[in-house]
Amino acid sequence: MGRFSPLHPGTEHSELRHLCVPRARRFHGGLETMQQPESAATASLGVTQVAHAVQKQLRWLFRNQPEEDFGIDAHVELVEDGRVEGKLVALQIKTGASFFRERAEDGWWFRPDDDHVRYWTDHSLPVVLVLADISNERCYWQVINDSTLVTTSGGHRKVLVPEDHLLDESARHPLREAAQGDPYVLRIRELQLARPWMELLLDGKRLVIDIEEWINKSSGRGSIMLGVDREDGEQPLPLAGWDILLGLASYAEVVPRLFAWADVILHEETYDAADHDAFEKGCGAVDEEGDRFETEDFQEWASRRASAVPDLRPYMNEMGEVDRWRLELRLNELGRAFSLVDRSPQVASAS
Repeated sequence: MGRFSPLHPGTEHSELRHLCVPRARRFHGGLETMQQPESAATASLGVTQVAHAVQKQLRWLFRNQPEEDFGIDAHVELVEDGRVEGKLVALQIKTGASFFRERAEDGWWFRPDDDHVRYWTDHSLPVVLVLADISNERCYWQVINDSTLVTTSGGHRKVLVPEDHLLDESARHPLREAAQGDPYVLRIRELQLARPWMELLLDGKRLVIDIEEWINKSSGRGSIMLGVDREDGEQPLPLAGWDILLGLASYAEVVPRLFAWADVILHEETYDAADHDAFEKGCGAVDEEGDRFETEDFQEWASRRASAVPDLRPYMNEMGEVDRWRLELRLNELGRAFSLVDRSPQVASAS
């Protein structure tokens, strides 16, 4: 998005750095890193290709995960008719020709190491392995579970990724089935994944959501960036970012559901500044002697304006194309209660 300023050295930044590096969108100096090793560049292409398939074909939400999340590259959250369902799957993405060398009759064998198998099978979310073929721009998937993990003669495990498991519209039903579960467990999964962000709020940090909404796109195209308000006039320190396609759904309705553990409010400083700018443009005038005056009291103008606009709204529009929002998260009762009772690094294996 190009709106974040450089990350300056400091204790606060080093403490947060483990939460600030999404795989496909690494930030350095507020810009995406351009030079990467060949293997990292290939992996990044694969993540981008999978993200495109999830967003364009399935029209679901794709969220990159930090590099430190061993064995998981992204989370996918299901959306139906613009409604976020609270159902997620975790993706392990493998990219490049080397992952297509072991041909089977109807697909390819993938051989994970034992640590990855244990991690996947113990994970709080259903895990889906995706092989990205960047030369043919196709992605193939397989759910990881006891029935798809085959034990070899040497006691290790392998997984068959079928050639007909394309990551496209045909994957909608089986992946939805994989994401199904007890509603209580699904809710716990979602809260557990947000736990690091809750901890930041409990530590006194201010979390903000920057939204870029392309208002003339019927796809509801936009992007969301979650960051820490540094409260020094600089842009927020980025934590996570993802692109979304909401169709005709309202951002004001969908975004709060993405962060059910927090109250979503306007970022006061941003909207106060935007309101003063709008007031100056609409109510400022110059008399015959060149002195500037206002045609209306600002407080009265602001009160009237507040009653006429939605509670959640953009603070500016660029060229009639892009609405920009900046919202703030405040931990609500659900988030506080969950933070108190949940002390384990993973949701219990009820999932």
